[in-house]
Amino acid sequence: MKKGDFIWAGVLAAVVAFLLTPATHEIFIKFTGAHPFISGFIKFFILATMGELLAIRIATSDWSIPHGILPRAAIWGFLGMAIVLVFDVFATGIKGALQKGLLPGGDSTFLFAFFVSSLMNLTFAPTMMAFHRVTDTYIDLKHERDGDVSLGDVVKRIDWNGFISFVLVKTVPLFWIPAHTITFMLPPEYRVLMAAMLSIALGGILAFAKKSAQKAA
Repeated sequence: MKKGDFIWAGVLAAVVAFLLTPATHEIFIKFTGAHPFISGFIKFFILATMGELLAIRIATSDWSIPHGILPRAAIWGFLGMAIVLVFDVFATGIKGALQKGLLPGGDSTFLFAFFVSSLMNLTFAPTMMAFHRVTDTYIDLKHERDGDVSLGDVVKRIDWNGFISFVLVKTVPLFWIPAHTITFMLPPEYRVLMAAMLSIALGGILAFAKKSAQKAA
């Protein structure tokens, strides 16, 4: 194990300890309820960035800070704010559809969570993932070039075949829909946090997939 392993694990342990300690847990609950967008930004700024660092560690067998780490983290934070709103929109919509009998399930917690997760991941998620792929690619190109980077440059650089065949076709049904079904079975104040935690797991999954593809090539 390397020094970075202990640092990364220590940060994660500190986050978990903050959530589990009664006094700080109460602070978390109150702050999340009073400032949902700010808390969503902080959760994804920290945890999703940790997921990116873990992905680099797995893919390269070493720790390194990617260029543009602060803009990348800020984009994750912005997405966290968007997810706060989207989670509530889809949860409220599915609840209304169940009450009206437009969907089967009645008061079933599992079916409520499954329908929210499925609809959200089949509609909103692809757009969010594509947006994030575009912003990441833009940051990469800005690092590589001295001149301006156009949207056309970004679109041409992205591996859309890999994005569709793996990220959408495989991770959405096999990871995101089951994972977010569990997420929406939790109390509302924990859902965005759980989504941010899942970004760490996804970082590992994507890194292992990239590493396997490189070995196969």
